[in-house]
Formats: sequence, structure tokens, C-alpha cells
Amino acid sequence: MSAPDLRRLWVRLAQAAGLVAFGLLALFDFASSTQDLSRVTALLLLPVPMGLAVATVPLWLPVHRLGSRRLPLAALTLATASLAVTATMVVLTGGGILLARSWGLAESAGLIGVVFVVSRWGAPRLALWAAVAAGLAVATMPLRLGTESLPVIFGLLQALAAAGAAGVGLYLRVIAAGRARAIALVRAEQRAEFARDLHDFIAHHVTGIVVQAQGARFVAEQDPRRVIVALEQIERAGAETMASMRRMVGILRNPDAPPDAPLAPLAGVTDLAPLLSGFNGTASAPARLHVDGDLEGLPVEVSTSAYRVVMEGLTNTRQHAPDARSVDVSVRRTPDWLLVRVADDGATPRTAPGRGHGFGLLGLTERVRALGGTITAGPGVAGGWVLDAAFPLRTAVTR
Repeated sequence: MSAPDLRRLWVRLAQAAGLVAFGLLALFDFASSTQDLSRVTALLLLPVPMGLAVATVPLWLPVHRLGSRRLPLAALTLATASLAVTATMVVLTGGGILLARSWGLAESAGLIGVVFVVSRWGAPRLALWAAVAAGLAVATMPLRLGTESLPVIFGLLQALAAAGAAGVGLYLRVIAAGRARAIALVRAEQRAEFARDLHDFIAHHVTGIVVQAQGARFVAEQDPRRVIVALEQIERAGAETMASMRRMVGILRNPDAPPDAPLAPLAGVTDLAPLLSGFNGTASAPARLHVDGDLEGLPVEVSTSAYRVVMEGLTNTRQHAPDARSVDVSVRRTPDWLLVRVADDGATPRTAPGRGHGFGLLGLTERVRALGGTITAGPGVAGGWVLDAAFPLRTAVTR
């Protein structure tokens, strides 16, 4: 089961557990409020708090969109209605004890869940007022039983619970915002890396085109037939350059991408041997390179991305598998695909991309998918860790 599927499963289980707990509290409220059938006042007022309790479910149960405005507005409306019911019941009893045995535990739990959800997902300004109103409704709800010391104590306890729910919601919100900023930074850096690659790639190929055009003009005077060969080479170089530009510019369309990153020379799959030599000089686990097929003539963005897959795999092994005894790097070229695998035999547990702090893998995933490829990382069948990437070649040439 993949990490997103596992997270969805946990969310569904939490929702089911919340509904079961809420249902048990609602049954307790109903049973405790109808034990004494002669208390007509309690029976008349019972449907209202029970309805408010049920109304909290659509707010705290679903997973909402961050910055939602409807959520805090609905929470504010519900909290206002709950405060109105509490005020009405206090006025009707004159501050005395209404002989119902529950003030509405289901409604209290539902509103505490609303405080959490609003603090986590609501639009900031509206969420503040909605959380305060819902917290106030939770704190005053025990006063429906009267203004004696015991209801007041329970009111304070529920106020603390609401404050705790708001704190947890805000904490998760800050953590998620920090992670979103980190992922955005990784993606911006990846776009800057594409920009550097695009600069070097265009400079290389356009220079070659210019040189070939100059040579064609020179040989045209001596052997016109050789001009056809030169023009074919220029056409191929131009077509490859245009195809690569389309793919790379698609990554650079975001206007917020930083344009001033320093330029760096390109490194591709033909440079893997020096990369592994450098790794072997600093790591205890020897890395072995296995090549199947001709690696010359690959599209530059595919070659450089494959190089970065290997670099990330070696970095992952160095940082997270100090007990690894060997690393196998396999690069295989087929007519349609370039397949890259980095596998080690380390026993140290690691996390998959998108979980924990794997921002290097997140950035790499962004790059591979931009080229129409796929990338996976996870435990190997025989142990260790395996990083696999597949790049389409025919798509890369013809798209």
C-alpha cells in the first residue's frame, strides 16, 4: 500500500472512530435526559440541543480545504445558536437546576471538534472569531444544568479542552504551512536548475548549429552534395533543441521562479563513473555501475535528470544507510525508455518520498514527472532500499 493510500486509510479510520464516539455520547444524552418523563421542560428542550449536536457533524467530520470561508461562517452560526439555547435554558430555569442529567455531551464534543477544524482549516480572520464563539459556547454549555459550582467547574474544563483543540489545530496548521513553503522552495530551486540546464543546453547546441552552418557555406563552393549532409545535421540539432526547450520552458512558466541562480556545467549519464568514484572515496559501501545499452545521444534533459537520480540515490545511501555494504547503480537503455536504479543493502529504515523531510526526493520527483517519467523509492524485496526511475525516450524526442 502506498503512502497516500495509507494516509487516506488512517483518515477514514479516524472519521469512523469519531462518529462512533459521537453516537455513543448522543445516546447517553438522550437516555439521561429522558429518565424522568415527568420533566416536561426537559423533554420539550431536548430536540434543540440534539439537533445542534447533529449539526456539528458536517463541520468537524470532512477534510476541508485550507483557507475555507464557509467553514468558519457555518461554525460561527452554529456557535451563536448554541449560545442562544444556553441563554434560553438559563432564563427558563432562573439559574436553578434543570433536572436533566446531561447538558449535551455530544454537542460539547462536536463543538470542540469544530474549534479544532476551524483553527486548522478556516480562513484566518474568520477562523479567529468562529473559534472564540465556539469555545465560548462550549464553556457556557454546562450552565444549562444551572449556575451551581459543579456546572461552572465543568464549564472551565470544557473551556480548557476547547483551548487545547485550538492549539493543536494551530500547531498542525503551522507545521503544514512550513512544509508547504519548503516544498515550494524545492520546486523553485528545481525550476532554477532547469533554467541552468536550458542555458547550457541551448548554448551548446546553438553554437554547434552555427558552426555547422558556417561549414556548410564553406563546402558549398567545393562539394555541394556535402551541404545536404550538413543541413540534415542542422535539422536534427534544431529539432532536438526545440523539443527540449518546450519541455524545460513548461517548468519555468511560474513567474516566481528565481532567475538569478549561478550557472553550472551540465552532467549526464556519461559522467556517472566519476560520480561513483567520488562516492567510493568517501563511503564505506562500494558503488558498482552496470550499464546496458548505448548511453550516447540521449536527450540532454533526460541524461541530466538520470544523473541526478543516481546522485540522489547515492546521497540517500550515504546519509541514511551507514550500515550498507554495497550499492548497485544500473542504467539500461531500451528503444523507448531509459531505466535507472540505485539499490543498496542497508538495513536502516527510511521513509518514502512525500513523507518525513524527503525534500530531495520531492524535487527529483517534480523533475522526473515533468519529463513524462516515473520515479519510486521504497524497501527492496530482499531488503535494503531501491530508487527506480524511468524516462520515456521516444516521447522526449518527438513531443
